Amino acid sequence: MKHKPIIVIGAGGHSKVLIDTLLQQNVNILGIVDSDQMKIGQSVLKIKIVGDDFYINNYDPLNIDLVNGLGSVAATYLREKIYMYFKEQGYFFRSVIHSSAVISQNAVLAEGVQVMAGAVIQAGCHIGNNTIINTRTSIDHDCRVLDHVHIAPGCVLSGNVSVGFGAHIGTGTTVIQEKKIGNRVLVGAGSLVLQDIKSNLKFWGVPAREVKK
Repeated sequence: MKHKPIIVIGAGGHSKVLIDTLLQQNVNILGIVDSDQMKIGQSVLKIKIVGDDFYINNYDPLNIDLVNGLGSVAATYLREKIYMYFKEQGYFFRSVIHSSAVISQNAVLAEGVQVMAGAVIQAGCHIGNNTIINTRTSIDHDCRVLDHVHIAPGCVLSGNVSVGFGAHIGTGTTVIQEKKIGNRVLVGAGSLVLQDIKSNLKFWGVPAREVKK
């Protein structure tokens, strides 16, 4: 099946890494869109920023795919908002899988998943829509990661870990086996998660403990 050309949403650092991967795979990139009007006309890795997000409406959803180039530092709301907005209009989000990623044939990846260089996803895992598995992250057997999650670079999830909707797991975090991380949880970089974390909480440290608002 011939793949459709794509438009990348966002012109930041995460987008640059995605575009680099897509170019290595000879994907036809029509251009980049960004909400910052000042960026229009500039380029990322020689791919032109052609307009703001509404530029996408010039294309029928049947004729293009989208790639969500927005990253997240501490919250995934904006990335989720972009995804949901264009899904409601009938667009499809292409997954981006780096050639060096190791993914079990018995893992399930939903729509728009991004698996970056050196990441490992083992057997029995399920990765939800619009989720980022970032550089050199390791996800062991039977983990369940829900929609709109960002597992940042260098994280380790042991077996049977679950990560809730919209969570952000900071760079270099380790989560031991069978722990449950709730929806909208933020785990700070470099943490060691030894306990379940209820939804909407912030945890950080070694071992990770709740950070009060």
